[in-house]
Amino acid sequence: MLPNSTARLRFREMTLADLDLMSSLLGDPDVMTYYPAPKSQDESAAWIKWNQNNYARHGYGLWIVETRDGEFVGDCGLTWQHVNGRAELEVGYHVRRDVQGRGYASEAALASRDFARDVLGVPLLVAIIHPGNVASRRVAERMGMQQLEDDMGGSMVRTVMGIELR
Repeated sequence: MLPNSTARLRFREMTLADLDLMSSLLGDPDVMTYYPAPKSQDESAAWIKWNQNNYARHGYGLWIVETRDGEFVGDCGLTWQHVNGRAELEVGYHVRRDVQGRGYASEAALASRDFARDVLGVPLLVAIIHPGNVASRRVAERMGMQQLEDDMGGSMVRTVMGIELR
């Protein structure tokens, strides 16, 4: 299952053949500014395997996002995350640094939101965002999300944005 293509973007499942692309994306210190550290190649391979497990278990996960011409943009999609001790479906996104600011994250996230609403029928979709990540918060707001709460789990406080889909 995949979100519908958009005016500029298409989605596909990740495979281990995407390791170099994903290592470049997740290993970029600028892209991973709000993570504890950029990911190594082994950690990027584990990221791909985690998403493949999500596809098998749920039918969705984070997908590779490409332009309609096949240029790699990043990843975006839906994963289950823990928020203050409960499971919530999150939309997540990473976009290559050199193509940020073109609206790709918003376009992909909106398609993922629509997939969660129209195909999965979930009542609530969240985005878990580092409080300093203003660009990611703007993407969440473009999806119609508002701040719901702070997540107190883990090593830092995270902002939980959300939208009711029903």
